[in-house]
Amino acid sequence: MTLKPARLLVLLLATASLPAMAQNLAVVNGKPVPSSRADAMIKQMATQGQQDTPQLRAMVKEELVNREILMQEADRQGLTNSPEVKNQMDMARQSIVIRALVQDYVKKNPVSDADMKAEYDKFKAQAGDKEYHARHILVEKEEDAKAIIAKLKGGAKFEDLAKQSKDPGSAANGGDLDWAPPTAFVKPFSDAMIALKKGDITETPVKTQFGYHVIKLEDSRAAKVPTFEEVKPQIAESLQQQKLQAYQQELKKKAKIQ
Repeated sequence: MTLKPARLLVLLLATASLPAMAQNLAVVNGKPVPSSRADAMIKQMATQGQQDTPQLRAMVKEELVNREILMQEADRQGLTNSPEVKNQMDMARQSIVIRALVQDYVKKNPVSDADMKAEYDKFKAQAGDKEYHARHILVEKEEDAKAIIAKLKGGAKFEDLAKQSKDPGSAANGGDLDWAPPTAFVKPFSDAMIALKKGDITETPVKTQFGYHVIKLEDSRAAKVPTFEEVKPQIAESLQQQKLQAYQQELKKKAKIQ
Protein backbone atom coordinates (compact mmCIF):
# COMPACT_ATOMS: atom_id res chain seq x y z
CA MET A 1 0.00 0.00 0.00
CA THR A 2 1.29 3.43 -0.97
CA LEU A 3 0.49 6.45 1.16
CA LYS A 4 -0.39 9.68 -0.56
CA PRO A 5 2.03 12.57 0.13
CA ALA A 6 -0.60 14.51 2.08
CA ARG A 7 -1.46 11.49 4.29
CA LEU A 8 2.23 10.77 4.89
CA LEU A 9 2.83 14.39 5.96
CA VAL A 10 -0.01 14.18 8.49
CA LEU A 11 1.46 11.01 10.05
CA LEU A 12 4.94 12.48 10.23
CA LEU A 13 3.66 15.61 11.93
CA ALA A 14 1.63 13.58 14.42
CA THR A 15 4.60 11.34 15.25
CA ALA A 16 6.90 14.33 15.67
CA SER A 17 4.50 15.92 18.13
CA LEU A 18 4.30 12.90 20.47
CA PRO A 19 7.58 13.36 22.38
CA ALA A 20 6.88 17.02 23.09
CA MET A 21 3.41 16.22 24.44
CA ALA A 22 4.74 13.32 26.49
CA GLN A 23 7.22 15.66 28.17
CA ASN A 24 4.44 17.80 29.63
CA LEU A 25 2.45 16.75 32.65
CA ALA A 26 -0.10 19.50 32.03
CA VAL A 27 -0.43 22.97 30.56
CA VAL A 28 -1.59 25.75 32.90
CA ASN A 29 -2.66 29.06 31.36
CA GLY A 30 -0.59 28.19 28.29
CA LYS A 31 2.52 27.29 30.32
CA PRO A 32 3.61 23.64 30.30
CA VAL A 33 4.36 21.72 33.49
CA PRO A 34 7.20 19.29 32.60
CA SER A 35 6.74 15.62 33.41
CA SER A 36 10.29 15.61 34.76
CA ARG A 37 9.03 17.47 37.84
CA ALA A 38 6.66 14.61 38.60
CA ASP A 39 9.41 12.06 38.06
CA ALA A 40 11.70 13.93 40.44
CA MET A 41 8.99 14.23 43.11
CA ILE A 42 8.02 10.56 42.83
CA LYS A 43 11.68 9.53 43.03
CA GLN A 44 12.08 11.56 46.21
CA MET A 45 8.91 10.08 47.71
CA ALA A 46 10.11 6.58 46.81
CA THR A 47 13.16 7.12 49.06
CA GLN A 48 10.67 7.70 51.89
CA GLY A 49 8.88 4.41 51.27
CA GLN A 50 6.10 5.52 48.89
CA GLN A 51 5.07 3.10 46.16
CA ASP A 52 4.88 4.37 42.58
CA THR A 53 1.19 3.85 41.77
CA PRO A 54 -1.33 5.52 39.44
CA GLN A 55 -2.98 7.04 42.52
CA LEU A 56 0.32 8.56 43.63
CA ARG A 57 1.00 9.93 40.16
CA ALA A 58 -2.47 11.49 40.05
CA MET A 59 -1.85 13.10 43.44
CA VAL A 60 1.56 14.39 42.33
CA LYS A 61 0.06 15.81 39.13
CA GLU A 62 -2.60 17.69 41.11
CA GLU A 63 0.04 19.02 43.50
CA LEU A 64 2.28 20.24 40.68
CA VAL A 65 -0.61 21.87 38.86
CA ASN A 66 -1.61 23.67 42.07
CA ARG A 67 1.98 24.81 42.54
CA GLU A 68 2.12 26.15 39.00
CA ILE A 69 -1.11 28.10 39.54
CA LEU A 70 0.26 29.65 42.74
CA MET A 71 3.63 30.35 41.13
CA GLN A 72 2.02 32.15 38.23
CA GLU A 73 0.01 34.27 40.65
CA ALA A 74 3.17 35.09 42.64
CA ASP A 75 4.87 36.14 39.38
CA ARG A 76 1.84 38.27 38.46
CA GLN A 77 2.10 40.07 41.79
CA GLY A 78 5.84 40.59 41.36
CA LEU A 79 6.78 38.66 44.49
CA THR A 80 9.58 36.73 42.78
CA ASN A 81 11.41 40.03 42.25
CA SER A 82 11.44 41.05 45.91
CA PRO A 83 14.94 41.11 47.52
CA GLU A 84 13.87 38.81 50.36
CA VAL A 85 12.47 36.16 48.02
CA LYS A 86 15.53 36.41 45.76
CA ASN A 87 17.84 35.87 48.75
CA GLN A 88 15.86 32.83 49.87
CA MET A 89 15.89 31.43 46.34
CA ASP A 90 19.66 31.92 46.15
CA MET A 91 20.14 30.09 49.45
CA ALA A 92 17.83 27.26 48.36
CA ARG A 93 19.76 26.97 45.09
CA GLN A 94 23.04 26.84 47.01
CA SER A 95 21.73 24.06 49.24
CA ILE A 96 20.56 22.00 46.27
CA VAL A 97 23.78 22.43 44.31
CA ILE A 98 26.00 21.75 47.33
CA ARG A 99 23.99 18.61 48.11
CA ALA A 100 24.56 17.46 44.52
CA LEU A 101 28.29 18.19 44.86
CA VAL A 102 28.51 16.16 48.08
CA GLN A 103 26.59 13.25 46.58
CA ASP A 104 28.86 13.28 43.53
CA TYR A 105 32.00 13.36 45.72
CA VAL A 106 30.74 10.50 47.89
CA LYS A 107 29.94 8.45 44.80
CA LYS A 108 33.39 9.03 43.30
CA ASN A 109 35.26 8.64 46.61
CA PRO A 110 33.69 5.73 48.50
CA VAL A 111 35.10 4.44 51.78
CA SER A 112 36.83 1.13 51.15
CA ASP A 113 36.40 -2.00 53.25
CA ALA A 114 40.13 -1.89 53.95
CA ASP A 115 39.84 1.62 55.42
CA MET A 116 36.88 0.58 57.56
CA LYS A 117 38.67 -2.53 58.81
CA ALA A 118 41.76 -0.48 59.71
CA GLU A 119 39.59 1.99 61.63
CA TYR A 120 37.87 -0.87 63.44
CA ASP A 121 41.22 -2.44 64.42
CA LYS A 122 42.37 0.93 65.76
CA PHE A 123 39.16 1.31 67.76
CA LYS A 124 39.49 -2.22 69.10
CA ALA A 125 43.10 -1.62 70.17
CA GLN A 126 42.17 1.63 71.92
CA ALA A 127 39.25 0.01 73.71
CA GLY A 128 41.53 -2.69 75.11
CA ASP A 129 40.54 -6.18 76.16
CA LYS A 130 39.13 -5.26 79.59
CA GLU A 131 36.53 -2.95 81.06
CA TYR A 132 36.16 -1.79 84.62
CA HIS A 133 33.38 -1.06 87.09
CA ALA A 134 34.59 1.74 89.35
CA ARG A 135 33.31 4.30 91.83
CA HIS A 136 34.89 7.64 92.66
CA ILE A 137 34.56 10.65 94.89
CA LEU A 138 35.68 13.97 93.44
CA VAL A 139 36.71 16.90 95.64
CA GLU A 140 38.52 20.18 95.02
CA LYS A 141 41.29 19.94 97.65
CA GLU A 142 43.87 17.23 98.20
CA GLU A 143 43.45 17.38 101.98
CA ASP A 144 39.72 16.69 101.60
CA ALA A 145 40.51 13.60 99.50
CA LYS A 146 43.02 12.42 102.11
CA ALA A 147 40.42 12.86 104.84
CA ILE A 148 37.96 10.74 102.83
CA ILE A 149 40.56 7.97 102.40
CA ALA A 150 41.17 8.01 106.16
CA LYS A 151 37.43 7.68 106.85
CA LEU A 152 37.16 4.79 104.40
CA LYS A 153 40.01 3.01 106.12
CA GLY A 154 38.17 3.59 109.37
CA GLY A 155 35.14 1.71 108.10
CA ALA A 156 33.01 4.43 106.49
CA LYS A 157 30.91 3.33 103.51
CA PHE A 158 32.09 4.58 100.12
CA GLU A 159 28.52 5.14 98.94
CA ASP A 160 27.76 7.42 101.89
CA LEU A 161 30.86 9.55 101.46
CA ALA A 162 30.25 9.79 97.70
CA LYS A 163 27.29 12.07 98.39
CA GLN A 164 29.78 14.93 98.90
CA SER A 165 31.38 14.30 95.49
CA LYS A 166 31.61 17.23 93.08
CA ASP A 167 30.67 14.93 90.20
CA PRO A 168 26.90 15.48 89.79
CA GLY A 169 26.60 12.53 87.43
CA SER A 170 27.64 9.94 89.99
CA ALA A 171 27.31 11.51 93.47
CA ALA A 172 23.68 10.45 93.86
CA ASN A 173 24.57 6.88 92.84
CA GLY A 174 27.29 6.29 95.40
CA GLY A 175 29.97 7.45 92.96
CA ASP A 176 29.11 4.64 90.54
CA LEU A 177 30.68 5.05 87.08
CA ASP A 178 29.25 1.80 85.69
CA TRP A 179 31.23 -0.43 83.31
CA ALA A 180 33.62 1.37 80.96
CA PRO A 181 36.97 0.86 79.20
CA PRO A 182 40.02 2.74 80.50
CA THR A 183 39.86 5.03 77.45
CA ALA A 184 36.61 6.49 78.82
CA PHE A 185 38.60 8.30 81.51
CA VAL A 186 41.48 10.78 81.57
CA LYS A 187 44.85 9.04 81.78
CA PRO A 188 45.79 9.76 85.44
CA PHE A 189 42.39 8.37 86.48
CA SER A 190 42.54 5.27 84.28
CA ASP A 191 46.14 4.52 85.25
CA ALA A 192 45.22 4.55 88.94
CA MET A 193 42.03 2.56 88.33
CA ILE A 194 43.60 -0.33 86.41
CA ALA A 195 46.36 -0.61 89.02
CA LEU A 196 43.77 -1.49 91.69
CA LYS A 197 42.62 -4.97 92.64
CA LYS A 198 38.95 -5.83 93.02
CA GLY A 199 37.53 -4.06 96.08
CA ASP A 200 40.61 -1.84 96.60
CA ILE A 201 40.62 1.93 97.09
CA THR A 202 43.39 4.30 96.02
CA GLU A 203 45.85 4.89 98.85
CA THR A 204 46.52 8.47 97.78
CA PRO A 205 44.35 11.07 95.99
CA VAL A 206 44.45 10.97 92.20
CA LYS A 207 44.85 14.40 90.65
CA THR A 208 43.26 15.31 87.30
CA GLN A 209 42.15 18.57 85.69
CA PHE A 210 38.81 18.10 87.46
CA GLY A 211 40.20 17.94 91.00
CA TYR A 212 41.20 15.11 93.34
CA HIS A 213 39.66 11.65 93.10
CA VAL A 214 39.30 8.76 95.50
CA ILE A 215 38.72 5.65 93.39
CA LYS A 216 37.31 2.25 94.27
CA LEU A 217 37.46 -0.68 91.86
CA GLU A 218 34.35 -2.83 92.11
CA ASP A 219 35.32 -5.37 89.45
CA SER A 220 36.81 -5.92 85.99
CA ARG A 221 35.92 -8.22 83.10
CA ALA A 222 36.74 -9.00 79.50
CA ALA A 223 35.64 -6.17 77.24
CA LYS A 224 32.53 -6.68 75.12
CA VAL A 225 33.74 -5.19 71.85
CA PRO A 226 31.13 -5.14 69.06
CA THR A 227 31.96 -7.06 65.90
CA PHE A 228 33.12 -5.32 62.74
CA GLU A 229 29.80 -5.98 61.00
CA GLU A 230 27.87 -4.47 63.92
CA VAL A 231 29.69 -1.13 63.77
CA LYS A 232 30.52 -1.07 60.04
CA PRO A 233 27.74 1.45 59.15
CA GLN A 234 28.88 3.86 61.87
CA ILE A 235 32.52 3.53 60.82
CA ALA A 236 31.60 4.13 57.17
CA GLU A 237 29.64 7.26 58.11
CA SER A 238 32.48 8.58 60.29
CA LEU A 239 35.15 8.01 57.64
CA GLN A 240 32.97 9.52 54.93
CA GLN A 241 32.48 12.65 57.04
CA GLN A 242 36.25 12.87 57.54
CA LYS A 243 36.80 12.63 53.78
CA LEU A 244 34.21 15.35 53.15
CA GLN A 245 35.78 17.65 55.74
CA ALA A 246 39.21 17.12 54.19
CA TYR A 247 37.76 17.85 50.74
CA GLN A 248 36.16 21.06 52.02
CA GLN A 249 39.40 22.17 53.67
CA GLU A 250 41.32 21.44 50.46
CA LEU A 251 38.93 23.61 48.45
CA LYS A 252 39.13 26.36 51.06
CA LYS A 253 42.93 26.42 50.89
CA LYS A 254 42.77 26.86 47.12
CA ALA A 255 40.12 29.59 47.31
CA LYS A 256 41.06 33.27 47.22
CA ILE A 257 39.26 34.80 50.19
CA GLN A 258 39.46 38.59 50.67
